Amino acid sequence: MGTKRDYYEVLGVRRDAPSSELKKNYRKLAIQYHPDKNPGDKEAEEKFKEAAEAYEVLSDNKKRQIYDQYGHQGLEGAGFSGSRGFDDIFSSFGDIFEDFFGFSSGRRRSGNRARRGSDLRYDLSLDFMEAAFGTERKIDIEKAETCPTCGGNGCESGKNPEVCQYCGGSGQATRSQGFFTVSTTCPSCNGRGKKINHPCPECKGAGQVLVSKTVSVKIPAGVDSGSRLRLSGEGETGVGGPPGDLYVFIDVKPHKHFSRNNTDVISTVQISFIQAAIGDNIQVQTLEGEETFSIPKGTQYGETFRLQGKGIPSLRGYGRGDQIIQVQILTPTNLNKKQIAILNDFSRLESDKFKNKLKNILKGNVAK
Repeated sequence: MGTKRDYYEVLGVRRDAPSSELKKNYRKLAIQYHPDKNPGDKEAEEKFKEAAEAYEVLSDNKKRQIYDQYGHQGLEGAGFSGSRGFDDIFSSFGDIFEDFFGFSSGRRRSGNRARRGSDLRYDLSLDFMEAAFGTERKIDIEKAETCPTCGGNGCESGKNPEVCQYCGGSGQATRSQGFFTVSTTCPSCNGRGKKINHPCPECKGAGQVLVSKTVSVKIPAGVDSGSRLRLSGEGETGVGGPPGDLYVFIDVKPHKHFSRNNTDVISTVQISFIQAAIGDNIQVQTLEGEETFSIPKGTQYGETFRLQGKGIPSLRGYGRGDQIIQVQILTPTNLNKKQIAILNDFSRLESDKFKNKLKNILKGNVAK
């Protein structure tokens, strides 16, 4: 279909539309473009898929938040491909069709069909420097994997699942009604299409067991809070299908000296008013240690300076940001008599300088 349309436009709703309005509009589009109602109409099929994709994203709070902030590219970065076939649509939204019509579509995937494993999420906290320069961390996760005792068929040794006699192995009880093939989940096998009469003692017939696993995660330089890393195939094992993925969500702890703005590092230095007035060479903290920096004379409070290439490495793999130094000028306290006298002399000199300048202005003899 070329460039993807805005999901809110597809469903015909406002960007702040509540879930009830999303569902209502999706219902209208699902009825209008349902493939059984439009046999052979490729345009209707594509609009049916487009509406399903839009509803899948906007009805999921996490996906909707990513889409609102980053658009289609943000969803792709989070592992959402978007393109789906009819079987996937009917499988995912079977309950929705039951809500709409009182039954599910006959195209809905049967229980004995291969299914991809579920994706997993892991929240990882990093120190500021680990995020800046990258690191490698080992994390412990729990996930469902194929039962080693029964090989995933759910039966005890020497036994196999038996075809459900009620639905003939389809997992669905079907009948025709208008342009729909009406299907309901088989009440005997709960949609699996097969029955396990002799369950495996290890997994109790589930075909999967919960296992602990240590996974090594390579953190690229430049990640920040909210970054997501995808570890393909490290999710839960599928049922006859590929495993899901593991998504590692990054949270970066604050640093006592530095903050960041994209790839720029921001730090603050405190200097005396004398250093600000006449300039000085000072030591500033950078990501790689201390470095000498020259404060120019006449520096003002709040003035900023930039150290080129001393910031965060770019996630794109080339270049670094800068370090921005913000200057704070300290006012002296607890002065002794001699210091006060010196400052009073300085104040008088400044006052005389101002008076002389004012006289020259009045005389029209301002020095050029």
